[in-house]
Amino acid sequence: MATRRLAEVTTAGATGTTAVVITATLRRRAGEVGAAIAHRAAVAGATVAATCRGEDRDFVRSLGATHVVDYRAERFEAAVPRVDLVLDLVGGETQRRSFEVLGPGGMLVSTLGEPDAEAAAGSGAKGVGFLVEPNGEQLAMIARLIDLGRVMPTIDQIFPLEQAGAAERRLETEHVRGKIVVRLP
Repeated sequence: MATRRLAEVTTAGATGTTAVVITATLRRRAGEVGAAIAHRAAVAGATVAATCRGEDRDFVRSLGATHVVDYRAERFEAAVPRVDLVLDLVGGETQRRSFEVLGPGGMLVSTLGEPDAEAAAGSGAKGVGFLVEPNGEQLAMIARLIDLGRVMPTIDQIFPLEQAGAAERRLETEHVRGKIVVRLP
């Protein structure tokens, strides 16, 4: 599997003309990974389109997405213009449909393994998979962006350590928008 660094995927060549679609449909969660990437891509100057549940539209717009698609009500490939990059966090049928929104020479990056080579070739795009690997330099860069107020982490709720079990239950049973934090004493 080809590997890409998260920072390269979300910021490489990002300008006001780079357009990114992020497909992130996670059960009970407002796509924590997709939300972070959408925000970073917007901060880097990319035009961002993202999928989400209808009730999360305002939240996703607040991250910097200019095109927001309720994946339960409409098909993103009919709602967004051609783009340069698709970050696929879903796979399956969503990934196959994602090739339809890529412009010539575009790229689909999947966190779920290598995309279907035949689908990529048929669309005139490239498909690559990536694994996230710990990188202290990138984490330090993200911390600096947070300190500068350019990147804002989304925190759903903060629990004291003695309520860690309740935090885990919330993650597993409720719709969470952002991160659940367990505060250490």
